[in-house]
Amino acid sequence: MNQYVRKFSRREMIVSALAGGLSLGVLSCTTASSRPAAMGDSANRRVRHLLFASGGRVGLIEEDGSGPRFIAPDVPGQVSWHHGPVFADGQRAILMSVEGTRIWEHNVRSHLWLYDLETSELAEIAAKNPPARYMPACALLPGEERLIVNPIIDGEQRVYTMNLDGSDAVEVTHAGEGFTYCVTLSPDATRLAFHATGPEGYRVFTTHLDGSNRKLVAGAPGHLYFGPTWSAGGEWLLYLDCHTAGGAGHDWADLCIGRPDGSEHQVVTQGQRHWFGTAYGGPDTRGSGSNIPQWCPHGLACTYTRALPDSQTAWQYAAGRPDTDHFNREYRPELARGGTEICLLDPLTGATTVLTHSGPPVWDFRTVWSPDGQRIAFCRAPVGGAAELWAMDADGRNPRFLTRGFNEKGADHPRWL
Repeated sequence: MNQYVRKFSRREMIVSALAGGLSLGVLSCTTASSRPAAMGDSANRRVRHLLFASGGRVGLIEEDGSGPRFIAPDVPGQVSWHHGPVFADGQRAILMSVEGTRIWEHNVRSHLWLYDLETSELAEIAAKNPPARYMPACALLPGEERLIVNPIIDGEQRVYTMNLDGSDAVEVTHAGEGFTYCVTLSPDATRLAFHATGPEGYRVFTTHLDGSNRKLVAGAPGHLYFGPTWSAGGEWLLYLDCHTAGGAGHDWADLCIGRPDGSEHQVVTQGQRHWFGTAYGGPDTRGSGSNIPQWCPHGLACTYTRALPDSQTAWQYAAGRPDTDHFNREYRPELARGGTEICLLDPLTGATTVLTHSGPPVWDFRTVWSPDGQRIAFCRAPVGGAAELWAMDADGRNPRFLTRGFNEKGADHPRWL
């Protein structure tokens, strides 16, 4: 890869380690356009809602924790429901239902639906000649008449764009280009970023919407680069670097940023302290999933889920045992120690501010910003306990518990409306 690689100096890393030593007056995500409106402004009184996943259902809740409901439309044969892209009106969302549970053995079938959150009206979409039995939706293109989808075809996950009804499908990635997912759309809607697995490992790429002008952003032996997201101005990508020598569980990673054209790659943190491969809960409430840092909607700060020193989860990866469920862990609560804290990080300087800190420690993760940059939703899981949905102000103030989900079995993967 022909790229300029820079690692931060020791001084910058020390600054990054001095968590809490900087005020949010310096490290801030709030711009003039996103500051709270004056008292009496109707926009400031607007109720915000969150979607989340819980027990095979889609949850919907107000940001103060009121009015929770759980969406699982009565469609024969569908065993779980998942939320996807949300339309600009905040009223309609794309849902995915799944028949079967063994996604990683490719014997499931999915359906995409347009769902009205106010009227509960449901209509199937993307049903014209779908390229695969299993096909999640990644994003809506401008005009909200076309989708980016991520079908699994012949053992490879690929990228397509198509009309909402499934017509006029365009291949973005092709057979032999790797198992491609975590697809995100650039702010100007002209390029896609994603990671792809193959013989060379996990690498980050960008491409035009038709698959042309493909650029390698990050890729190196022994490094698993994962989950690119675009900065608000589109000039940087934020992604994870998991050192594969650290184990097949992929528990920990560092944060990196790179130019979308592959010209620059910067290592932002050190010590593999970002909680990447989350494994939480107890035997009846367990959960997992890749924990991806998120850019602030305004400016260049991002969230960072930093482990306390010598932290270890209750779920130990079972190395050497066949992985049949894409989890492959044993519950050992007696070995659990420490936890994580959510930080705000300036990836250009390493300046870091702690937003959450608990005593005794818990496991905070899965941050997502409200579109105006004023709120952050996140998940919190005590050792052995169900994942909880929380929200806080962008500076970490006013943290508030929202829900433990359907039948208190857990709440995860929040998304703001």
